[in-house]
Amino acid sequence: MAELERLISEERNPNTMDIDLLPTAEVLRVMNREDRSVADAVGKVIPEIARAVDSIVDAFAKGGRLIYLGAGTSGRLGVLDAAECPATFSVPADMVLGLMAGGADAFSKASEGAEDNAEAGVEALKDIGLIRRDVVVGITVSGRTPYVVGGLTYAKALGATTVALSCNQDAAIARMADISILPVVGPEVLAGSTRLKSGTAQKLVLNMLTTASMIRSGKCYQNLMVDLKPTNMKLVGRAARIVTQATGCTAEQAQKVLRLTGNDVKLAILITVTGMPLKRARLALENAGGLLRKAIA
Repeated sequence: MAELERLISEERNPNTMDIDLLPTAEVLRVMNREDRSVADAVGKVIPEIARAVDSIVDAFAKGGRLIYLGAGTSGRLGVLDAAECPATFSVPADMVLGLMAGGADAFSKASEGAEDNAEAGVEALKDIGLIRRDVVVGITVSGRTPYVVGGLTYAKALGATTVALSCNQDAAIARMADISILPVVGPEVLAGSTRLKSGTAQKLVLNMLTTASMIRSGKCYQNLMVDLKPTNMKLVGRAARIVTQATGCTAEQAQKVLRLTGNDVKLAILITVTGMPLKRARLALENAGGLLRKAIA
């Protein structure tokens, strides 16, 4: 109890002491006002987020992975962010991984006691064959969750890059990680309910880590997701739209060149812009390290 009382995420919020007396619309306005502080808190730690992104980009270039490690809401957010990367950026399913205390079953059914097992965090990383080239991001609002502490300790000893993501300034994991990202959002609307502002802050940071890393790794052209993997009808339509937006061609032309490239959006854009034949375009893109702007130039 003494440790928890020192955490700002566990404090009572003076702005919401009478929230149980308010009508519904006013409850929502209070929550909305509190949420406005979250983006500002994240903005203050952009230098640290940038260091983490550069480390992740370097890891990707060397064949390493990004691995999220968390429990409860923090763990679920990591799993969610990792799960969206393959379809969005056409990366292998194991390039970004989300591990959470209690395993896959804990994603949909609370298994909060699992977070107290430090050795489980170690075993989760061993099970995926953690290597030095990997980057491990430990996610815990309190900064002291044993599952995360155990995992980061193991990753650090192995020589992997470690990143701490917590919403408390004096987080235990911040003292052990190579990079510490600490967006302090203050007390929650409901005391200790860290799925609220703290969870939102964590989601914003995770968005930045993966999106910026993929951008820096050549997964976009202008602001278009050119490494999109069209795995359903909606995404097939989006792929054609991306080609038309990037090149100014018609929808019919976009569909034709996508058929030629096997729905490879990057190749379709390169061929449309430069007029290269398929084999030459594929080689040019390979020689450019997958960077579409460089291949076009």
